[in-house]
Amino acid sequence: MTAKWIELVTGSLEQKKQYKQAKARLDALPEPYKSVAAAFNRYLTYYGGVTAGDTIVQMYSDHVDLWERAAVDGTPVAEIVGEDPVGFAETFAQAYGGKRWIDKERTRLIEAVDHAKEVES
Repeated sequence: MTAKWIELVTGSLEQKKQYKQAKARLDALPEPYKSVAAAFNRYLTYYGGVTAGDTIVQMYSDHVDLWERAAVDGTPVAEIVGEDPVGFAETFAQAYGGKRWIDKERTRLIEAVDHAKEVES
C-alpha cells in the first residue's frame, strides 16, 4: 500500500531502478563512448521532452545499448552519428513517440489563437 502511494507521488519505483541501472551502464562505458553518450543523453533529455516514464526508460536503455555495442565492436563515434550529431540525436528521439511536454504548449497556443479569432469575429 505504501509503495503505491509513494509511486503516485514520485512515479514508478521500477522505472527509477531501470533508469539507474542504465545510468550505471553508461558510466561504465570506455572513453570516448562514455563522454559522447553522456552528451547525447543530456541532449535527449532536453530535446526529447517525453513525459511517459516507460518511454523515457526505454529510450535511455536503447541509447545505452547502442553505445555499449559500439564500444564492443570498436565502431568509431563518427561512424555512428555521421556528419550531423544533432540530426542523429533528434531522429533517435523521434523514434520514441508518445506525449511530450511541448504537446501541451502547442495545444495552449492553438487554443489562444482560436479564442482570439472568435473574439475578433
